[in-house]
Amino acid sequence: MLKYRPGRTNNLKTAYFDCFSGISGDMCLGALVDAGVPLKSLAKELKKIPVGGYELVSKKVVRSDFRATKVDVLQNLQGGIPDQKAMTWKGIEKIIQQAELTQDIRRKGLRIFKRLFGAEAKVHGKSLHTVHLHELGAVDCLIDIFGTIIGLDLLGIERVYTSPVNLGSGFVNTEHGMLPVPAPAIAEILKNIPVYSQSVATELTTPTGAAIIRELASGSGDMPCMDIDTIGIGAGTKNFHLWPNVLRIFAGTTSHSSLSKRRAGVNGQPERKGLPDETVTVIETNIDDMNPQIFEYVMEQLFRAGALDVFLTQIIMKKGRPGVKLTVLCDEKQRDKLSGIILRETSTIGLRFYEMKRKVMKREIKTVQSKFGKVRVKTSKSGDTILKTVPEYDDCKKIARKLNIPLIDIIKRI
Repeated sequence: MLKYRPGRTNNLKTAYFDCFSGISGDMCLGALVDAGVPLKSLAKELKKIPVGGYELVSKKVVRSDFRATKVDVLQNLQGGIPDQKAMTWKGIEKIIQQAELTQDIRRKGLRIFKRLFGAEAKVHGKSLHTVHLHELGAVDCLIDIFGTIIGLDLLGIERVYTSPVNLGSGFVNTEHGMLPVPAPAIAEILKNIPVYSQSVATELTTPTGAAIIRELASGSGDMPCMDIDTIGIGAGTKNFHLWPNVLRIFAGTTSHSSLSKRRAGVNGQPERKGLPDETVTVIETNIDDMNPQIFEYVMEQLFRAGALDVFLTQIIMKKGRPGVKLTVLCDEKQRDKLSGIILRETSTIGLRFYEMKRKVMKREIKTVQSKFGKVRVKTSKSGDTILKTVPEYDDCKKIARKLNIPLIDIIKRI
């Protein structure tokens, strides 16, 4: 969750994936097209990937009384994957690097494919470079994965959240024989993502769908507090009796300042829940040979570039030298941008980064009338209980300067 900073825009265009019937690549495409992504625009962007021999088709279908959109990748193998070598990780990586897509879209696609190849390699006892995709599967994966990334980009989505993922149950027939649901590769991909098994005795989540949500989602759990703009419903291939085999995507806006507000409509709805637990990326580096005055400038640049938090820690380095550990919290998509700032603006020659879970209390900024005038006050809640109330420092500082009263007294009185 973004921290409140005066003057900073806290609204985020957010997508929430409701995976109550699992997730697959074609379900993602269908939901995004249903949410308003033009099929022609999607196809035009996908043409920037150097593969052919396929056609995107869309149709309206019904899945257990749910009207939904089904998007299929029809293939004829004419001009598809150039050769067998292209179906390895190195081959797919080369195709992606040659694509005339933005660097951010290519990077996300590479992460998803590396997750997919890595899981397959681990469960089958092979290396990343010896695992192959079948030709049909390779083209389908490329279109499903990049179609999803491009579709979210066309909708202007900045952050993705997911519900717990329904895996299905029973057994699935694969080229390796009958395997229990979830198949080993899917279980490997979805480590650290809440999953469950319910209702349908079949596989509901595919490896492609699992890899997409694993890499794109910033957090999982209940739907975040959001103003919904549009809903897309994508259909899976199978049509079950009395079970809607669909993926719903809710696209809208989340606002930090409204996370804990009551939105009392005509029926007086109760307070909404805040954002779910989320995963953030931590960037760190140790510095012992730089003018400490530079840190203030570096921190300012990092915050402006989208860092969620930046802080310094005094440490003792090798040979007893005192140093400073610079730590940055950020969204995964900001990692490369912020890393570039650190490498450019400081004396360090290397960084380390890792993922971390965090929970942030629901907060609300209110303007109250005090004996000194209007002041913004931040309240922090656990459920309905206010645990902390703190006046905004900048407002108190202005009052202290204006009235020539000690700042500590202003804060206490307010």
